[in-house]
Amino acid sequence: MNLKSILAFCAFLFLLTIAQISSADDVIVGYRHLADPGTLVYNGRVYLYASNDDENSYNKNSGYKMKSIVCISSSDMKNWTDHGVVFEAPRDVAWAGRTWAPAAIARDGKIFLYFGNGGNGIGVATSSSPIGPFKDPIGKKLVETETPGVLPAPNMWLFDPMTFIDDDGQAYMYFGGNGESNVRVIKLNRDMISVDGPATSITAPAFFEASWMHKRNGIYYFSYSTNPKAQMRIDYMMSKSPTTGFTYGGIVAAQPPKNNNNNHQGIFEFKGQWYHTYHNRAVAYKLGIPTEFKRNLAVEVLNYKADGSIEQVTYTADGVPQVEGLNPYMRVEAETMSDQQGVKTETCSKGGLNVTHIKNGDWIKVRGVDFGKGAKRFSASVASIGKYNKIELRLGSSDGKVIGTLAVPNTGDAQAWKEVSCKVDGATGKQDLFLTIKGAEKPEVNIDFWTFSAK
Repeated sequence: MNLKSILAFCAFLFLLTIAQISSADDVIVGYRHLADPGTLVYNGRVYLYASNDDENSYNKNSGYKMKSIVCISSSDMKNWTDHGVVFEAPRDVAWAGRTWAPAAIARDGKIFLYFGNGGNGIGVATSSSPIGPFKDPIGKKLVETETPGVLPAPNMWLFDPMTFIDDDGQAYMYFGGNGESNVRVIKLNRDMISVDGPATSITAPAFFEASWMHKRNGIYYFSYSTNPKAQMRIDYMMSKSPTTGFTYGGIVAAQPPKNNNNNHQGIFEFKGQWYHTYHNRAVAYKLGIPTEFKRNLAVEVLNYKADGSIEQVTYTADGVPQVEGLNPYMRVEAETMSDQQGVKTETCSKGGLNVTHIKNGDWIKVRGVDFGKGAKRFSASVASIGKYNKIELRLGSSDGKVIGTLAVPNTGDAQAWKEVSCKVDGATGKQDLFLTIKGAEKPEVNIDFWTFSAK
């Protein structure tokens, strides 16, 4: 190969690399702005708890205002169910004005949700369900500047809690921000709502925020967001102890495409595979709006080398594989989807959420629906004050093959629900399903849930 050919080949590789880096995963729940994902794997589902950026202004200088936490979940890593706001200040926690960067953990039949009151103290909330409601069990901060061991620290940001339970049952909370010496770890008692002893320090090169701990094959991995000088990537350290002896390991993930600002990760194992979830600003970029305070969630696969070190995450156009098909023969909440156009959600009079705002030409995409030998009927709980609306069931795309058409009646009120059904023909095997709305431009169609039948 001559020099010209070598240079051309190198240029090709460079362009290919740029193309890969520039293409991030489709965002999760793209009709909401969500950030700072905390993870919980529980009863066959993964739950992500997020700062609610819908509460932030588009104004470039407005700052972060998030005072509620939104929960979403999935059993297949492609279709995500929106559970809406599960905790809010001051509604559920009178002493706090903010609920930033949540993290959750399960113990003794309860779910514990930790959050930062801005950068000024850490709180805890509890629930018997991963989707809430969560309530404040102690009526005060769990960790504050007066907590022994938190200070001294130069310009400490007291936030970004992450709680980890070790194999021996001991629970630890990691938190802090804004300085290499500002990482703190503190033991929690079995009740998970009180601390055991003082906080101790961990030093992490270029540490900025987003403390996270996970354990694999006896190795403790402390990951975090680096400071702006270090590109706000996610780095990690490794140790044989959860509190001491850490050595720098390398990069978990570079700054995400379409982000260019603060970074935050959650690392978790689900159904035998490790994952890296994070936020970017892809939706804001796509909409052409100011990006600083409008973030969105995404997820990628996380792999390890033979020596236990982490392979740097590769950002992809389609993210992670679907781990199992979606069962259409069970009740499926309408707010379960992989993609959408025109969708919003709202509190449903029947409990939970319903999909709303969908009108002529809008659609919901459900990835990898496993129809098996074939579906014969489709049913849905719908509400509308409009006439002549219908839901076309299409395969493969929003204008793909029609397998059924559901007429949506005027139910008299946008929260007056009626179950209606239609025949289905041609739905077999695993398919991407689109619920495409056709009919009047307004009023919109609301959907609570749907299901297929094989009979």
